[in-house]
Amino acid sequence: MNSPAEPEATRPEEKHLPADTAYPKLTLAQKKLAGSEKCLNCNTVLNGPFCYYCGQPDRNFMRFFPALLRDLAEDVVDFDSRFMRTLKPLLFKPGCLTKDFMSGRRFRYTPPMRLYIFSSIVFFLLAALFSSSQINVNNDTTSKDDTGPVHFSAQSEEKKQQGEDALSALPPGLREKIVTDPAEPALTAESQKDNSDNADSADEVFKPEDISFNGKPWNRVTNPINIAFVPDWVNDRLNDEVENSPKKAEQIGNNPNLLMDKVFDILPATMFVLLPLVALIFKFWYLFAKRYYVEHLIFSLHNHAFIFVCLTILLTANEASILMASRGMAGMSTALEWLEIVIWSWIPLYLLISLRAVYRQGWLMTILKFFLIGISYITLLGMVSAGVAIASFIML
Repeated sequence: MNSPAEPEATRPEEKHLPADTAYPKLTLAQKKLAGSEKCLNCNTVLNGPFCYYCGQPDRNFMRFFPALLRDLAEDVVDFDSRFMRTLKPLLFKPGCLTKDFMSGRRFRYTPPMRLYIFSSIVFFLLAALFSSSQINVNNDTTSKDDTGPVHFSAQSEEKKQQGEDALSALPPGLREKIVTDPAEPALTAESQKDNSDNADSADEVFKPEDISFNGKPWNRVTNPINIAFVPDWVNDRLNDEVENSPKKAEQIGNNPNLLMDKVFDILPATMFVLLPLVALIFKFWYLFAKRYYVEHLIFSLHNHAFIFVCLTILLTANEASILMASRGMAGMSTALEWLEIVIWSWIPLYLLISLRAVYRQGWLMTILKFFLIGISYITLLGMVSAGVAIASFIML
């Protein structure tokens, strides 16, 4: 008696063929499969390139090393292609990623948390890099190198001009004497007196006693900071910070990048901690929308990732525009400036459309809640920014 024919779905030669799907790239290529009948991890009978019980792919790693290097490169490209598949709806289809995620269409896109982390890391790295190159501290008044959008110098251009004007107002004989013999004793003594006065006034610009507590100047012994509802070590730390504040202010004045470095050390983690609070804002304003908190969190992750990607493009376009302008390529620089204008205009419009697409309320109610959520978010962001600035100053 002949045994019954084996079902087509379980034939070994067809077992690993990819099933019909609208996204064939979401499965493994045939050449990468090991061809095992059972999962090598849990011994479950396989009916596809992945074990349905433990999820391990049936991949063959016992091959020539160049082939493994090629597969590694393909995996990196596949990750990038998955990210690129996510970028199109992220940038040009407001609310699409959130709606697809909630509908179960998730594997084709980069997960929301990974998307947020990747986009924020790229943005903060570029922001830290570009911000450090924007500040040029120059204490040498004889130096002619004033490159950099922000320039700090020991002698301002205004004071230089005032000195030249005062010199030109003197009688010709005295002016020539000062120019030819700047080390004349009387003038030198007078200039030294002026310099000492300036130094004294500079020292008196900021002192710990200028900080008031309980309506009186701060003093570590007679009038320290003493908040009743906080532990003693917190009060001690606050008094230490007040005492060291002039020295830290001087350090920041000499090198502003010190404070910027601390800000960029704290800000990424702060923004990540801020996300649950942003989701609570959405939960509050859509209290009767019958949506779970995690849905608001996913929406916040996608919108923040969109903002970080846009800000990354803006930073890059701005630096490229400055570079093009410095090399005489005015047309390219103008085009990049217009691109920045388009992106800045698209960001609020995108956020409004995404709100309408995900929560499906009328335009009037959506616009009203858009402004309410925006005010709430800006208020929260302002408080967090102030906290980051204070924390950065304390950590110097």
